[in-house]
Amino acid sequence: MFAVRRTLNCKGRLLSLERPIVMGILNTSPDSFYDGGRYQSLDAALRQTEQMLSEGAAIIDVGGMSSRPGAAQISIQEELRRVLPVIEAIAGRFPEAFISIDTVHAQTAREAVAAGACIVNDISAGRLTEGMYETVAQLGVPYILMHMQGRPETMQQQAQYDDVVQEVLDFLIAEVGRLQAAGVKDILLDPGFGFGKTIEHNFQLLQNLHVLGILPYPVLAGISRKSMIYRSLGIPPEEALNGTTALHIVALQQGALVLRVHDVAEAVQVVRLWEQLQSAQHQPA
Repeated sequence: MFAVRRTLNCKGRLLSLERPIVMGILNTSPDSFYDGGRYQSLDAALRQTEQMLSEGAAIIDVGGMSSRPGAAQISIQEELRRVLPVIEAIAGRFPEAFISIDTVHAQTAREAVAAGACIVNDISAGRLTEGMYETVAQLGVPYILMHMQGRPETMQQQAQYDDVVQEVLDFLIAEVGRLQAAGVKDILLDPGFGFGKTIEHNFQLLQNLHVLGILPYPVLAGISRKSMIYRSLGIPPEEALNGTTALHIVALQQGALVLRVHDVAEAVQVVRLWEQLQSAQHQPA
């Protein structure tokens, strides 16, 4: 095991990961699985950003294309139309915010960083665009590397592994090598809960998230309101906050340093309680 890197250089500003942080999701697409259509207007997006920052979000993750199972890709032009005004407005009104761009397109990454984003969050590990790794290296921003089996429109149709934990780990190790060779300095690891994985695969990954500690990079857990929770409980995503909170504790215990969430206040509370639990372990009885 290596010592995990605890800072990210975000265009000259350092983002500390000495304690776990929360990334707030801001979807500007009309068809995201939980909050599609809520934040398509600029005013709604800014109000939600202000709320998430006030509740303790360290990063605002702006995405313009749904990655839910079965979702189709949109054009780069449509994606840029959805995300660039939002990123520019957030950067202007909340200059303290760290903004990530959730995209599979190198062009969108480049234009979003120029508009004010300082992290690239790519669910495809560079597979769906030409030159993503080289683009991120040139931009000099952190990159969130995620494992996904297949593509969003087909990923849940044939999710098969001999050993999901080992295969995800092997994939991340190989891609980290490629990112390093391309010149990317700051990397976050995302095992890709729900992306080409069955419910059982997701729980196996969560139970063994600590194995990603073989790499010296922080781990991001994106489990908020996902099907591994609501289908296991037989409820809709709208009722999956309690289950999300329960599994966030597990993710932190397994070494996650970033929680990507729809509900920031509740996730921040989880982090605080987890820190209390950690502190209690080192106190005399």
